[in-house]
Amino acid sequence: MTTTTTNVEILQGDWDHLRVEKRRDRKTATVVLDRPEKMNTLSYIARAHLNDIFDLLNRDDEVHVIILKGEGDRAFTSGGTIVQFMERHPEELSVLHKNVAAPERSPKPVIAQLQGYTFGVGLEIAMACDFRVASETTLLALPELRLGMIPGSGGTQRIARMVGLGRAKDMIMRARRIPAKEALDWGLLTMVVPQDELESAVDSLVDELLQFSPLATRVLKQVLNASQEGSLQSGLEIEGYAYGMLRSTADFKEGVEAFAEKRKPNFTGE
Repeated sequence: MTTTTTNVEILQGDWDHLRVEKRRDRKTATVVLDRPEKMNTLSYIARAHLNDIFDLLNRDDEVHVIILKGEGDRAFTSGGTIVQFMERHPEELSVLHKNVAAPERSPKPVIAQLQGYTFGVGLEIAMACDFRVASETTLLALPELRLGMIPGSGGTQRIARMVGLGRAKDMIMRARRIPAKEALDWGLLTMVVPQDELESAVDSLVDELLQFSPLATRVLKQVLNASQEGSLQSGLEIEGYAYGMLRSTADFKEGVEAFAEKRKPNFTGE
């Protein structure tokens, strides 16, 4: 079920403080963490709902790019609803990373649009996205150590892989709040812009991504993600197989012809 407002369709679902806006004209869907009065904190169940939403959008051929953002300008999300964790069995908590990894598993490009507090599970979700476009107000932190706990939804692993063990320890073992400029220098963020330019920066990135073959983009994301898990040799073999497979696609044929004819390609994802 959908509700349409101008060019935006609001997808309806029984989701806990999550809203999904779809724009056919832009081939995008925006997942909004919609709890601004609580700094967009995520409940335990909202993590599972986030996974359900991505499953839905992954199957939607009208959506080529997915955006994740927080309602308002104070926070992407300040983290999870902490007291709920005391109500859960330890075994449940040990698999939290699976739902948070939904953006990483998605075959489509996923952009995290960040501002203000991006803490705890909020940062872990953002790190599972392909791009992180942030305003200058953004603060990143994994503050779980202050609660006598550690990050449990992928934060320790993705931060260390992205910025190195030394910086990961400096950030997480001190529960440091990393401002946007420092996070950009470390490589945690894709770009940093003034708050009033955040929406347009994300729109520009969407325009870039929509230029490319959705099939080639999907395969490329899989190849890049696979590079984090194995040896160089296995990565080269995966890349080679993917390269050979794409040789037979209609999009590659169209790309070559468009290049030769000096025109813009019309990719169809086939």
